[in-house]
Amino acid sequence: MTRRPYLGDRSPGRFWVLGFVLVAFLAGSVKIFQRGPRPKFQAGVVASAPTIERSPEIPSGLGGSSGVRSEFVSKRKLVRTHAACLIELENRKVRAFWYAGTDEGTADVTIQTAVLDPDTGSWTPERMVVSRETTQQALFRYVKKVGNPVVSRAADGSMTLFYVAVSLGGWSGSSITAMTSQDDGETWSQPRRLITSPFFNLGTLVKAQPFAYADGTIGLPVHAEFLGKFGEVLNLDAANNVVDSTRLSSGRSCLQPVFLVEGENRAVVLMRYAGKERPNRVISTRTSDGGLTWTPPEKLMLANPNSALSGLMLPDGRILAALNNNEDNRDALSLVVSDDGGTRWKTIYVVEDKSEPDWKNPSDNRYSSAIEALAVATNGGTVEAVGYADSVKRLMGSSKGWSFEFSYPCLIRTKLGEFHLVYTWNEAFIKHVQFSQAWLDRRMAETK
Repeated sequence: MTRRPYLGDRSPGRFWVLGFVLVAFLAGSVKIFQRGPRPKFQAGVVASAPTIERSPEIPSGLGGSSGVRSEFVSKRKLVRTHAACLIELENRKVRAFWYAGTDEGTADVTIQTAVLDPDTGSWTPERMVVSRETTQQALFRYVKKVGNPVVSRAADGSMTLFYVAVSLGGWSGSSITAMTSQDDGETWSQPRRLITSPFFNLGTLVKAQPFAYADGTIGLPVHAEFLGKFGEVLNLDAANNVVDSTRLSSGRSCLQPVFLVEGENRAVVLMRYAGKERPNRVISTRTSDGGLTWTPPEKLMLANPNSALSGLMLPDGRILAALNNNEDNRDALSLVVSDDGGTRWKTIYVVEDKSEPDWKNPSDNRYSSAIEALAVATNGGTVEAVGYADSVKRLMGSSKGWSFEFSYPCLIRTKLGEFHLVYTWNEAFIKHVQFSQAWLDRRMAETK
């Protein structure tokens, strides 16, 4: 009978290997995330707004009597379109990025872009920025899919596009890739993989807008989905190298942190709730010492159906957020405001709403008519409403019937006080909504 070996009988080489891996991991941690003096927050400045030297007037009669103008950013039919972001360019123009393909995660998904003329409300035809294949060639590694672009502007005026690249598995196998542009997104550098973790470098994703530190470096909100679901913020130097990383939460319930700067040492973070304990609410954490310490994450009064949100710190200290303000579905999207740092909220405008009970299981004809009506209402010039309905119906049907989705908002405020909101419209298109500071002031006054 062969005696089963005990621990002392095992080859010492195995322990040398394990010890080497552990030492390498600790050395990498020190090298990548060695903490130096932490920069202060740059209050009132996001990493997506350049300096504008001239101040043209906002066009009169914006959106007619409602004060809101809307348009589809993407117009390709029969593709799944998702996760848009925005950045301000010179002369009040705005550039959008998003990803689109046959389906989420398919090999033909590409990162797309288009540019808005804010005076006319029209978008340029969309074009591809980067694909799975071009990413794979640049990184010299297999890339299964790409997604979730976010964009920032550095102190020198250059633009960086961050996006997710997956080499194995699902989104938990993600890493972050970066490209830079010196001409406002017309041309780009080769993609480069960020080192966000010293071991495997997997499971880190982006969604929310970057922000600026006072020393000119960038704060990149990220979240982890590998061995947990939690928020972090990365401090990136001018070359987009990670010089510091701060954990915002722990466990398996927080995703996609939105960073709102209140002052040089104060900030509040709002996070998507991905936990199982009801009620489903937005998660919040705060710092008053420049990010050295953070309060324990807590649920706010804002409902959240495990979906992304976006927010801004307004010049007067109020918080403006866009989100699915219900617990279970993404069939309604609202603008909400808080004047006490995020404790209490009020809805000031319902952007989209198909949450009424009689829309839970509409007939085929009624659903088609509803999508066509929504498309025409988005853009009065839409002449192929049937094409929009066909695109939506390809994606939104299930064994439970037809559904609606208005999700993944991105909200920015320009230097001149114009607001731009983009979001996923029934998984088939990216929709844009533009409004002014004057309109926002009226809405907040009317809903007091």
